[in-house]
Amino acid sequence: MTFTWIFLLALVLSSTLRAWLALRQIRHVATHQIVVPDAFVGKISLDDHRKAATYTIAKTRLSLFQLAVEIAALLALTLGGALQWLDQYWRGMFDTPLTQGIALIASVIALLSVVEIPLNLYRTFVIEARFGFNRMTPAMYAIDFLKQILLAVMLGLPLVFCVLWLMRQMGDAWWFYVWLVWMGFNLLVLALYPTLIAPLFNKFVPLQDEALRERIEQLLAKCGFQAKGLFVMDGSRRSSHGNAYFTGFGKTRRIVFFDTLIARLEPAEVEAVLAHELGHFKLHHVIKRVAWTFAASLALLWLLGHLGKQPWFYQSLNVATPSTAMALVLFFLVLPVFTFPLQPLLSLYSRKHEFEADRYAAAHASADDLVQALVKLYQDNAATLTPDTLHSVFYDSHPPASARIAHLQKLAHTVR
Repeated sequence: MTFTWIFLLALVLSSTLRAWLALRQIRHVATHQIVVPDAFVGKISLDDHRKAATYTIAKTRLSLFQLAVEIAALLALTLGGALQWLDQYWRGMFDTPLTQGIALIASVIALLSVVEIPLNLYRTFVIEARFGFNRMTPAMYAIDFLKQILLAVMLGLPLVFCVLWLMRQMGDAWWFYVWLVWMGFNLLVLALYPTLIAPLFNKFVPLQDEALRERIEQLLAKCGFQAKGLFVMDGSRRSSHGNAYFTGFGKTRRIVFFDTLIARLEPAEVEAVLAHELGHFKLHHVIKRVAWTFAASLALLWLLGHLGKQPWFYQSLNVATPSTAMALVLFFLVLPVFTFPLQPLLSLYSRKHEFEADRYAAAHASADDLVQALVKLYQDNAATLTPDTLHSVFYDSHPPASARIAHLQKLAHTVR
């Protein structure tokens, strides 16, 4: 079949590109680990710079192994016949196509999750632990995993049921109705996440530091931003990495700081980090990204609506009996093979937003304080200061450290 060869060619090309980028990253980071970049001399020690390089190399090597596992799993499910076998098995177990479809999708997700478990365990308890980041215990990891399964069942199964029902009942225009449901589901999760989902995994307490709270509230008033609350999350229970983020919308909107970030940064630096995050909100970055995501999902569902009616789409991937559930599974298994080369466009768009948010932070707080905060976060998170340019273009949603610091320093002089 023609599409079989197109799929295999795309898989070879995308996998080769991913492997080549990983090897470039390993080689580039290793070569530049002996000298701290000029922008960070006196701010980050050579030992910390080498630690970041070694950490990056370890993660990138794991990504190469993960790539091999993903290729093997994809080929086993499609051309290897595993999907066809699962389809026949569930057809023998259940009488109705809807039940058969739900079982097929759930079993594929379960199999892929099982394949991921060893990789996640190695990442958490070997790499993260070796570099002093992991604070999870095996028991905590197991409890989190069970909670994730429970959430997937409670939220995912009703969604799958609804999607498969619409695909069977709404004729050729089913993709539009599924898109509406998909949008509604995502907005519902955004609304529920701050108050119902996130507390299942972490504790959130109101910010207790009165001086810092007052400083932040003044910044919020200056920027015209209203939040439901300022919260500190016990991120240190699982990792020593630090972060801050907005979550929710409307009445559920809140600002969350990792306790590790609060402990590490000075109040002025926390304010600068928050000003950057406020920039994303005030410049409508979140809304723009959601809009682009919904637009892309509409186009992809339309494409799926067309492919699902083509017998060659199933036959080329070694599936004998077409069905709505099988169309979904095949489409989302194969899609990343063809879309990976588009990654730089997404990264470029994201980096544009990061530079814009930095500009907003420089105007409403202090660019110098944001520089100091970022340097500490680069150091604490062992983020490499010397990524390979091409690897960064494909994988990094944020600008490279040197470029971002240079941009902020220029903004600091402009503001003055």
